[in-house]
Amino acid sequence: MSRDRFQQRLLTSLNALQTANQRRTRQLTERPGPVSCRLFGRDFVSFATNDYLGLCHDPRVCLAFSQAAADQAGSGASALIAGRSVALCQLEETLAEWEGTESSLVFPSGFSANIGTIMSLAGSRDAIFCDRDNHASLIDGCRGSAAKFLVYDRTRLDQLRKSIARRRSEFDLVFIVTDTVFSMDGTLADLNALCDLADEFDGLMIADEAHATGIFGQHGRGVCDAQGVEDRVSVRLGTLSKSIGSLGGFAAGSQALCDWLWNSARSQFFSTALPPAVCAAATRSLQILREEPERRYRLHARATLMRRLLRESGVALMKVGEAEFAERLNPVESPIAGVLVGDDALAVQVSRQLQERGFLIPAIRPPTVPPKTARLRLSISSEHTETQIEEAAEAISQVLARVR
Repeated sequence: MSRDRFQQRLLTSLNALQTANQRRTRQLTERPGPVSCRLFGRDFVSFATNDYLGLCHDPRVCLAFSQAAADQAGSGASALIAGRSVALCQLEETLAEWEGTESSLVFPSGFSANIGTIMSLAGSRDAIFCDRDNHASLIDGCRGSAAKFLVYDRTRLDQLRKSIARRRSEFDLVFIVTDTVFSMDGTLADLNALCDLADEFDGLMIADEAHATGIFGQHGRGVCDAQGVEDRVSVRLGTLSKSIGSLGGFAAGSQALCDWLWNSARSQFFSTALPPAVCAAATRSLQILREEPERRYRLHARATLMRRLLRESGVALMKVGEAEFAERLNPVESPIAGVLVGDDALAVQVSRQLQERGFLIPAIRPPTVPPKTARLRLSISSEHTETQIEEAAEAISQVLARVR
């Protein structure tokens, strides 16, 4: 009987999602190229992946993967138990050099890097102030830690200051945790203002550069690089699965930080290590990022073009802050653009009509985003052509004009 009730509960919950236009279904998608995909037997121009620099399909990255995979498919065990492969050691050394830090530690995914790092650093006598728009992995890490969990609104940092000031004496350490690029609208965190608050109240900054690595900054290291706060951020987190085109996550910082995470981050040492082929591919991607900055310059040009065309056609993009923040925190070169639709069913309808025109532009709905903020999310790549950008912008403008 319990099994029957369990199945009925599942079916009832799925039906509720269906009614709310929030049920997701699995689908088979092929990716023959960086910005192309095949779905339902049709070819589409894709604005759905986070392969911002096209390195997933780069022949040099694929060659590095295949050469390493020729001798070994998996890693067999956690690195803590079986040791680190040569490829993993090389990747961690390359990451530390890239980030300009003493050390780095690789995790099996960006999600596990965020959860494992935060949960191992924040203790029961500490407090974490977490941006409400942070990625789920950051939020889950903050909630899962032993620390007091507090949420702030990045558009009201004056309230964050008051909250920290009121509570600071209650805690040993205070952490401020933020994404640097917010994944559902492409806007940036005001890292200088957050670092000022951390300095004022003897706090510590943790910044996740998942959607910024390889894209922003003089050296391409991310928003910490672009806003000049690398030395003020105690823990930098990142992923290897977006601009780097591979798989995994990492933490970068002091030697003591990475040694502690090696000994305490459960999502790292209780997980099987990344296979050598994955590590080799990521290392080759990092080398290409250093050698070919023109990739990010081309991405900036494509993203700027998309925003200009949408703005000229009357499509409003999501942004954060008041007018004085517009240029600094809503950069035109951000690879993510969000078009607010609002209604879940309407967002799905618009996405489907864009598919009919040959474009894969996903509708993002709750619980990924807050209620009544369903949107189209465009991920722009350096490998999109100007023609593809122009045609997609025109299709978005026409479909939105028709349904509204």
